[in-house]
Amino acid sequence: MATPAEWVEGARPRTLPAAFSPVIAGSAVAWFEGGFVPLLATLALVVALALQVGVNYANDYSDGIRGTDAARVGPLRLVGSGAATPGQVKAAALLSFAVAAVAGLGVVIVTGQWWLLVVGAAAIAAAWFYTGGPHPYGYAGLGELFVFCFFGLVAVTGTAYIQLGAVPAAAWWAAIAIGALACAILVANNLRDLAGDAQAGKRTLATRLGDRGTRWFFLALVVLATAGVAGVAATSSWWALLGLAMLPVLFGPTSAVLAGAAGRELIVVLKRVGFAELICAIGLAAGLMIA
Repeated sequence: MATPAEWVEGARPRTLPAAFSPVIAGSAVAWFEGGFVPLLATLALVVALALQVGVNYANDYSDGIRGTDAARVGPLRLVGSGAATPGQVKAAALLSFAVAAVAGLGVVIVTGQWWLLVVGAAAIAAAWFYTGGPHPYGYAGLGELFVFCFFGLVAVTGTAYIQLGAVPAAAWWAAIAIGALACAILVANNLRDLAGDAQAGKRTLATRLGDRGTRWFFLALVVLATAGVAGVAATSSWWALLGLAMLPVLFGPTSAVLAGAAGRELIVVLKRVGFAELICAIGLAAGLMIA
């Protein structure tokens, strides 16, 4: 049976940046617009964190029972390594989704926006069916699209909306920046596992674009994130350009990807891009608070 440390490790990849970044960015826009609500921002953070932990466990479970992790290059997963049983990991995923649902219900009760229940249900379904179910969309090359939508567009604009009752243009641009970086993390992850995924029949976008195409796609996402920060500045305050503090952090990972980094070399890229996403959100927040 897995130890508590192994359970934490199983849920750790990309969790903190992917959970905190969109909530920080969305709340920063709410602050700039004079509508920041600490309670709602906290509930949004719980939702985001629980969903990210849940999707990590769900992926661990689904890939593990399919045998996709047999040729995995990255850190060993709980099911694939035998550190925990499939049932235990599935239960952890469902518990995480339940926490997200309860926090989301709290948002709905406070705001009175009951239609948000549909958004929450869609987010949980997207988290599960990424690698779960009979036709996982992650195996069809759609993972990046859904990450961009749910961990970028929905997470950032949703955080702003529940506090403001509207979505300013700056929130959309912030969502593009954060979504592009979240997407870049997944691209680096799939580039790292490209050979193993192809062997296991997991047709990620990386296996479809090929090695070279995936590396250029990574660069395009970094450029898109930069454009997103510029868009926030153009629609709010030029102080938001502090979000570009992410660029020095991204220089090394981008250079490594374009230079042909592969396998375990990309694990460092994953961590640094996740850190860059968090720096981007904090920079945006600092700029909009100053403004």
